[in-house]
Amino acid sequence: MPSKLFSVLATAALASAATTNTALQTTFPKSSGTTALAAVKTIAAGATFDGGMYQWDRSPSTCNGQAEGGDADAVFVLESGATLSNVVIGPNNGEGVHCKGTCTLNNVWWTDVCEDAATFKQTSGTSYVNGGGARNADDKVLQHNGGGTVAVKNFYVSNVGKVYRSCGNCGTQYARHSTFSNIKVDDASVVAGVNSNYGDTTYIHDSCILSSSLCWEYNGNDDGDEPTKIGSGPTGTACTTAAVKTTGC
Repeated sequence: MPSKLFSVLATAALASAATTNTALQTTFPKSSGTTALAAVKTIAAGATFDGGMYQWDRSPSTCNGQAEGGDADAVFVLESGATLSNVVIGPNNGEGVHCKGTCTLNNVWWTDVCEDAATFKQTSGTSYVNGGGARNADDKVLQHNGGGTVAVKNFYVSNVGKVYRSCGNCGTQYARHSTFSNIKVDDASVVAGVNSNYGDTTYIHDSCILSSSLCWEYNGNDDGDEPTKIGSGPTGTACTTAAVKTTGC
């Protein structure tokens, strides 16, 4: 896309930014328009970007199925402390959003997930996913490669593999933590996959989980091998739940 046209679209997106709705929504929003980026867009440390409910994507597409990609395949890369709001992310990208440090995602939607929707790389601290949703992911939606905590609330997911996965074979491993509050999941293989041998924890509460397992435990490793699944269901240690409905919600 010519830089002048992108500048016009970006300005329009900012000017038309809607009030951020981080309540639980189970209908995907209609975009305000579309724009495709020739290269990844970086949000500076501590900065805020409001996408105005435009659909943002890559052209040419960087989606390569389930092949692992990097920052260059994402639509947005957020530096530490950045916030991304009011964005619809289209299908023609491999990695969606990469957070290099802690970040906040407010009302961000993924229409069709390629490899991952969002990847969290902070070494510590908490990243937040507030509102929004994702659908049609063959594998993972939220990939947690760094440390600290990923806190998800009011998030809607349908037709995916894993809603969240603590990296099972990263070269540097952490005790990772995740929380899920007032989410609705419809047809996922599992909400959270965690590595109990590294001290991971996940807490799912006050949520509606339909046609989906709640959690799977793995023995993770740091040598790149496929991790071994060792259990499923709430254990009260690595995986705990409270007030979760599995029917009638």
